[in-house]
Amino acid sequence: MQDVIDNLQKLAKDKHKENKTFFAKLKKKPPKQLDYLMQELHEQEFKRTDCLKCANCCKTTGPLFTDKDIERIAKHFKMKQQQFIDQFLRIDEEHDYVLQSVPCTFLGVDNYCSIYEVRPKACREFPHTDRKKFQQISNLTLKNVEICPAAFNIVEEMKKRIKL
Repeated sequence: MQDVIDNLQKLAKDKHKENKTFFAKLKKKPPKQLDYLMQELHEQEFKRTDCLKCANCCKTTGPLFTDKDIERIAKHFKMKQQQFIDQFLRIDEEHDYVLQSVPCTFLGVDNYCSIYEVRPKACREFPHTDRKKFQQISNLTLKNVEICPAAFNIVEEMKKRIKL
């Protein structure tokens, strides 16, 4: 798996222009069954992909924390919300709460998440490849294919299936 992760950025960079063009066309004219196709591709890929063998998303990026996430996780730690914010989060340039540092504070050496049951919404939904109206998150997907081998594979399969 480490080989795949090590080569992923180069692969994604090589495909970036092609992917950008594809997503621009997809945005203009999304197929009627796109949501169903994305759900199918997502499910197929995650039957083959074990996130615990990778965890590259947790090692290289940090999620956004919503107010609900902060409330839920602080409660889990039996902390006041401000205490949780002060200890673990910072405000980024877009005025969102994000982790103070990466890799994720809550990621164990075994790639398990110590707050998995209460993890942020962004983590629960990553890599967002089964999201409805998928064509609306093309910029996010272009970033995610550089981080997530599963997202990369899903986009490659998607390009084979959808002829634009």
